[in-house]
Amino acid sequence: MHDALKKLRFSVKPLPVDGSRPVELARTMAIHPLTYQELPYDPEYSLYAGRLTPEKMSNATPDEMYWKARQEIIFRHTGEHPYEIAGPDALKLLQRIFPRDVSKVKTGRCSYQFACYEDGGMITDGLLLRVEDDKFWFAQADGDLLSWYRAHAIGLDVKISDPDVWVSQIQGPRSMELLANLLDGPIPDPWRYFDWVEVSMAGQNVIISRTGFTNELGWEIYFRPENDTEMLGDLILEEGAKKGMILTATPGFRCRRIEAGLLSAGQDFTSETTPFAVGLGKFIDFESGDFIGREALLSAEKTSRSWGMRVEGGIALRGDTLKHNGQMVGRVTSSTWSPYQVCGVAIVHLNRNDLQAGAIVEVDCVDGETHRAELCSLPMYDPKGEIVRGINTVVPKGPEPWVGISKDRASKTA
Repeated sequence: MHDALKKLRFSVKPLPVDGSRPVELARTMAIHPLTYQELPYDPEYSLYAGRLTPEKMSNATPDEMYWKARQEIIFRHTGEHPYEIAGPDALKLLQRIFPRDVSKVKTGRCSYQFACYEDGGMITDGLLLRVEDDKFWFAQADGDLLSWYRAHAIGLDVKISDPDVWVSQIQGPRSMELLANLLDGPIPDPWRYFDWVEVSMAGQNVIISRTGFTNELGWEIYFRPENDTEMLGDLILEEGAKKGMILTATPGFRCRRIEAGLLSAGQDFTSETTPFAVGLGKFIDFESGDFIGREALLSAEKTSRSWGMRVEGGIALRGDTLKHNGQMVGRVTSSTWSPYQVCGVAIVHLNRNDLQAGAIVEVDCVDGETHRAELCSLPMYDPKGEIVRGINTVVPKGPEPWVGISKDRASKTA
């Protein structure tokens, strides 16, 4: 890469319409209907699943956004793109697309799903909602599944469409307090993790799910065309502000999702990695039918090569920057600083399987130096997911620094 490009970042900025002949872009960049709430904070955006998602805002630092998610509450408008798959053969198509058994998903439930190519490489992932017996929404991450659905729907009685649904996340320890204030009635009971329900909020029927991308307690709201999205969005923001809620961009969840081991499409997995290679093999059901990629995955190596990593005094540089005893051993796929663990945190993908949790490695960092780091299991804490399920309600009061690599261990691995 040319040196001039190494010192630049590229983003999408909102600009006013200029003159009577505004510039028309070759490809439309769809915006969340609540994007206007972000405009006062000098936002920058990236393109995600054909929609814009906020990458940067000036209302808070990344650390402040992180602590809001851990200690209070955040509001984030996502770029997730729900597509609707409906009709008598909807289930048949989805059983062909996804390697996890969709028939087990009942109406009122959500399911984490991903799609693969014929060779077992991954396309993208997302959240599947069974809206009716023969109607599903799949809120996908970055990537193209629309063409994939249509290519594999030949001969099936199924309709694939864009329902014009937009997703926002409300996450953090106080998220259920806010929800209780917003609903016209009580919070549904039971309302388990990965349930979705239709409720009344300010006289509007809305769909909410007990899901999110932070592994903190939280919920998501699906704004449909029939909803007064601006009224609802402003109400959520106004009432949430009373509980300390702020709007956040990507930095508000990046660290938390790394710590939780939540993989990002196109970064932590790609078309070159199988689900097994990135630790998602437990979601494959070979008995569910002849799904795309089944034969390749049957013969694929079943060992995961993805790990978490803690870095001493630095933030790992993404890319082929991971070394062990001077030899390149893997790639840093996601990386940032943890205000909670007070160290760099990352997700890495190794090119060999003899290194595991506890291995000491070296990694090039954003400060231009090489730092020591330690591989670890994912998630980095809360292994049973008790925070997101509301079982563990202890709110961290501040940092709990990682102990680091002991001198004794470092000398043994040198």
